[in-house]
Amino acid sequence: MRSRIRIISFAFAISLLGLFAFVGPGEKYFDIAKSLDIFATLFKEVNAYYVDEVDPKKLINTGIKGMLESLDPYTDFIPEEDLESFSIQTTGQYAGVGALIGIINKKIVVTEPYLGFPAHRAGLRVGDELISVDGQKVQGKGTAETSALLKGKPHTEVEVVVKRIGEKEDLRFKIIREKIKISNVTYQGLIHGDIGYIKLDDFTPGAAKEVEEALIQLKQKGAKKIILDLRDNPGGLLYEAVNIVNIFIPKGLEVVATKGKVQDWNKSYTTLNNPIDTEIPLTVLTSAGSASASEIVAGSLQDYDRAILIGQKTFGKGLVQTTRQLSYNTQLKITTAKYYIPSGRCIQAIDYAHRKTDGSVEKFADSLKTEFKTKAGRKVYDGAGLDPDVTIPDQPAGTITYELVNSAMIFEYATQYCSEHPEVPLSMKNFKITEVEYEKFKAWLAKKDFTFTSELERQMDELIKTARNQRSYAELQDQLTSLKQKITSTRARDLVRFKDEITKALEIQIAFHYRLDQGQAEASTDLDPEIQEAKRVLSDIGAYKKLLLPQ
Repeated sequence: MRSRIRIISFAFAISLLGLFAFVGPGEKYFDIAKSLDIFATLFKEVNAYYVDEVDPKKLINTGIKGMLESLDPYTDFIPEEDLESFSIQTTGQYAGVGALIGIINKKIVVTEPYLGFPAHRAGLRVGDELISVDGQKVQGKGTAETSALLKGKPHTEVEVVVKRIGEKEDLRFKIIREKIKISNVTYQGLIHGDIGYIKLDDFTPGAAKEVEEALIQLKQKGAKKIILDLRDNPGGLLYEAVNIVNIFIPKGLEVVATKGKVQDWNKSYTTLNNPIDTEIPLTVLTSAGSASASEIVAGSLQDYDRAILIGQKTFGKGLVQTTRQLSYNTQLKITTAKYYIPSGRCIQAIDYAHRKTDGSVEKFADSLKTEFKTKAGRKVYDGAGLDPDVTIPDQPAGTITYELVNSAMIFEYATQYCSEHPEVPLSMKNFKITEVEYEKFKAWLAKKDFTFTSELERQMDELIKTARNQRSYAELQDQLTSLKQKITSTRARDLVRFKDEITKALEIQIAFHYRLDQGQAEASTDLDPEIQEAKRVLSDIGAYKKLLLPQ
């Protein structure tokens, strides 16, 4: 056994040496060889003499994870057993029933049957609780294990048993698996007169084609202005970002350039196709969750003065990852370059190259940021994500609203509401929760085991904790206790104080239960501050053009 471990550790060291040897001869080459030899001998000694038996695979994986964590969050080792989930993440494709599941209050629940795919066609609904898959009970199982049961080869049958609120008996569905391709464009439609809206959630293969088709369809319906929503889009494939920009700008223009250590891998990506429309007024919605490929699209359109960015500052991920094949069917996703958009700026916000002594990282200092210019001469900056042209302050929900959503109370009530009102509305655009229904929700919630601590209560608890260490605590105790009681009583009225935003959350979730992404969009667009601002900007072409000029 020990000799086998020595062989494994030696082979591991040699393979790593081969991986890093391209950096060149000299002192660095010696340091690499020395470090790998130390690692191999250390591993051998730990395996031979550690008091308990060690798992070689687990130990090595822990070492790999620790090594890569010292670089950046995007460089990652992908073991063979995780390849399928990694493939789904990067391609948006798998074979199964086409349903997203989650754990809602210790139950495995269908959180989204993808529109038009087997689960949806068979009749599974949002909120259905999974009881068994092909005879195997799923209570107590995790989502990964349950999801694996639902997946399988295309054209094979799987039996799914669910419990549905309002039904006395469990429901059985026999579903034929098929290849599932998750859509990147989750909604498109006319939302106000001649203003078209496209919601892009991912950058998996086909994203650009989906955006192109959505734009063409919207123009056929009469769209003369477009809102492209990239909020909370984490990015994906770089070439899809390039092709999406190409829809709106002429052929032959640079969209992004990548620059890294290996000069042969440096590349400039230009538009290769004839655009669909270079003139249609365009706004792009951004948020702090818009990252990577989203920032390439938004930043390139901003640099060419082709679109107005509306929303919040973006995440600031200016790094490019490449997947490298390793031995034993494993892979390495490694950051190989930084990307630069047409103005020449890199919008990477966090400086992973200069960690503090405690291992933490910081954002680039404002003093280190450099000014760049768009094609028309507008000032833009590097090093901190993209600044929108029109900033809409983020409006975080109240603690009670956040907790109601996070604890799935909103989801569960929406499930019950839809079971009591089974007829699906033709549109959710004018759907509203009545006063009577909100009182019913409050009564329902009172029967649930729902508790939360407000931010003010948390701060008060910290104050009391600090005060206990002071000599004057005895004098202040009664006042602090009284104040804590007043704050607690204030929390009890939060269902009234935050009624409007709780009602909004209920309406949007009920709309999603009924009509999935389309229903959610129909219920939310008239209440969405970024969309309302985009509509205002696009409705005044003079103001729109002025925003594209140097200030």
